[in-house]
Amino acid sequence: MSTSIHNYILSKLQQRRLENNFRTLKTTNGLVDFYSNDYLGFARDEALREIVQNEIESQTNSFLGSTGSRLLSGNSEYAETLEKYLGEFHQAEAALIFNSGFDANYGLLSTLPYRGDTIIYDELIHASMHDGIRNSKANSVSFSHNNLGGLEDELKSATGLKYVVIESIYSMDGDYAPLKEIAALCEKYEAGLIVDEAHATGIAGSKGQGRVASEIPGAKVVARIHTFGKTIGAHGAVVLCSNELKEFLINYCRPFIYSTALPFHSLAAIKCSYELLKNSNEKRGKLYSLIALFKKQVKSKENFQLITSDSPIQSLVVSGNKSVKEFALKIQQEGLDVRPILYPTVPKGKERIRICIHSFNTNEEVSKIAETINLL
Repeated sequence: MSTSIHNYILSKLQQRRLENNFRTLKTTNGLVDFYSNDYLGFARDEALREIVQNEIESQTNSFLGSTGSRLLSGNSEYAETLEKYLGEFHQAEAALIFNSGFDANYGLLSTLPYRGDTIIYDELIHASMHDGIRNSKANSVSFSHNNLGGLEDELKSATGLKYVVIESIYSMDGDYAPLKEIAALCEKYEAGLIVDEAHATGIAGSKGQGRVASEIPGAKVVARIHTFGKTIGAHGAVVLCSNELKEFLINYCRPFIYSTALPFHSLAAIKCSYELLKNSNEKRGKLYSLIALFKKQVKSKENFQLITSDSPIQSLVVSGNKSVKEFALKIQQEGLDVRPILYPTVPKGKERIRICIHSFNTNEEVSKIAETINLL
């Protein structure tokens, strides 16, 4: 490596350290999990592990690897059957599996909107959606988080084909988008609605089918994105859409066309997790009772603000990278694992402890973390 390149890398790393937002990889540490996205505990479910293993062993003709992209050698009858199943489960006409939620969001938004179109997006959408929007040729403008008036103002002045991009449950605040109202505005102004359901997958709806399917069935949503790496406990994602949009993505979406397909064992894990999901009402019920318990016991104080949320994501805003890291460390020292979310992942001044509640947490654990927070 040249000296100038090496020095550039060192300077950028030093900048991160000076700003108190230097990132490092961490392994699990045996503390009580209040930080992962494993909301129903599927990723650690021993019964599910056995079911997945049996499914893999039953498919004697399957390969260890996928061998190529879906358009070359990586497609299979198993993958197509799974996509049909996912479409039916989520009440969509068609489904197309991607290798990750990032790929799905980036691929969809960098492919579908085109020059002269307008993308109107909530300011708090995920980084993968921001990147997809930046790499489309469309015009784009944000509106204030969940602000219906701001959204309507932008819809009135938008040109070309119009797309509205939101999350159904926001990954950092944990709050809900006003889906019905946004869908109505999209219908009024002939805009296409695109919804990232990553954090609603598995926990919203009577069987975990998500907020769109359960709250605005039949609404003209252009696409929904459900991911498998959170509640489902697997890996990958699916874009739910019309048959025509699925064909469009197969023909034009570069992250789909040029990516090696998910291997068979990933597809098997997705299928088995969805079968378990249909019978997980008890786990979902326990999850929401624990969320209610946490909200009842934790109150905002001078040194932090609890963001209003009914989802498993409960965020305490502790302003400043240094302060939020110190706050997290004090909670960790009580045997409770939480992670600080730093600027620039969230806006400066909105740094936070992102607490994730799970069905496998106990009442005692939730009360302990609430008591710990209240004493800080």
